[in-house]
Amino acid sequence: MTHVYEIFDRLIAFPTVSRDGNIELIRYIADFLSGAGIEAELYPHQDGDRASLFATVGPHKNGGVVLSGHTDVVPVEGQAWTSDPFRLTRREDRLFARGAADMKGFVACAIEALVAAKDEDLARPLHVAFSYDEEIGCVGVRPMLTELSAAGIRPEWVLIGEPTSMQVATGHKGKTGIRATCKGHAAHSALAPTGLNAIHLASDLLTSIREMQAEIERTGRRDDDYDVPYTTLHAGVIKGGTALNIVPDNCEMLFEIRNIAGDDPKSIMDQFFDRAEAIVSKSKSQFSDAEIRLDIFNEYPGLGTDEAGAVAERAITLSGQSNRIKVAFGTEGGLFQEVLGTTVIVCGPGSMDQGHKPDEFVSIQQMEECRSMLLRVTDTLRAD
Repeated sequence: MTHVYEIFDRLIAFPTVSRDGNIELIRYIADFLSGAGIEAELYPHQDGDRASLFATVGPHKNGGVVLSGHTDVVPVEGQAWTSDPFRLTRREDRLFARGAADMKGFVACAIEALVAAKDEDLARPLHVAFSYDEEIGCVGVRPMLTELSAAGIRPEWVLIGEPTSMQVATGHKGKTGIRATCKGHAAHSALAPTGLNAIHLASDLLTSIREMQAEIERTGRRDDDYDVPYTTLHAGVIKGGTALNIVPDNCEMLFEIRNIAGDDPKSIMDQFFDRAEAIVSKSKSQFSDAEIRLDIFNEYPGLGTDEAGAVAERAITLSGQSNRIKVAFGTEGGLFQEVLGTTVIVCGPGSMDQGHKPDEFVSIQQMEECRSMLLRVTDTLRAD
C-alpha cells in the first residue's frame, strides 16, 4: 500500500462515532503533521474528548485553498457488517470500513496533499480543516470557524471532500431541526374526554406538517438540480405517554425543514407557530395548561455557489469531470460560506449511496482520482 492508504488505515481504526469523540484521531493527525514539520492548531471541545484541527503550509496570507473534512462517523450498531467496520478491508477494487466514503478517505488524501506541499514553492497557502460532530448537525466546525474568522483567515475557496463520486457539487439544502413539546392534561383513560391527550396534539401538528408538505410539493418553488426538487418537511421521532390507561399530558416530536435556496426556513417556522397556536386554541377554554412549544435545536444554512463562477469552473477542470451537481445531504459548506465569506465546492471520493450503511466502501479508483485532483489543486498555488 502507498502512504496515503497507511494513513487511511490508521484513521479508520479510530472509532470516532460522534457520541464518543475524536480526540485520539486528532492527536494522531497533529503528531503526524508535526513529524513532517507542520504545526497544527487544535480547537478542543470543553469536555476534552473531541477537537477540530487546522493546519497551513505555504505563506500565511489571504487566498489559497482549504481542504475540509469531518472526522466523526455514524454508529454501526444493528448493522450487518461482513467485516470489521473499524478495520480497512480490501476486496478487489473496494476498501470497506465505517467512514470509508463518509469521509476518512478524503481526510487521508488531504493529509497526504498537505505534507507533499510543505516543501513546494507556494505563492498562496494550502490549509486543512478537520472537524468533529458534523454528523449530528455540523456542530464542531462552528467554534473553529469563529476563531479562524477572528484571526483573519480568508481563503479564496474551500474544497469539502464529502462523497460525490468526484463530481463537483455547488449546492445543497439548508436544514432546521425543530422540537415540538406538546402539553396536555392527564386523566384516566376511562374518562378520556376529561383530559387533553398530548399525543393527539402532536398528531394534529403532524397532520398540519403533512398538509404543508403537500402544498409545497404542488405549488412551491422548485430547483430541478436536486433529486427532490423542493423543500421537504419530515417528522422523525415521536415520544409520548407512559401507560395505555393514562391520557398522556406530554408528547415530544422532532421534525425538520430541508429548504432549497429560494425558501426561507424562518418563514416556514412562522407558519408552524401559527398552526400550533391554532391547534392549542381549540382546547384553551377547557385546559388552560394546553401548549405546543416549538424550539429550534439545530440548524445550518444551505450552500449556493455560483455555478458559472471562476471557482466552479476551476473545480471542474481540476476534478476532470464535466458537469456540476447539487447534493441531497447537508455539509459544513454553508457555514464556511457564511462565516468566512468564501466560495465552497463539495467534491470527494465515494458515494453517499454507501454512506451510513453496513459494508460502506470507497473504490481505489475514486481515491486515486481524489489524490490526482489534490495534486492539481496544489499546482494552482505554486509561485508563477
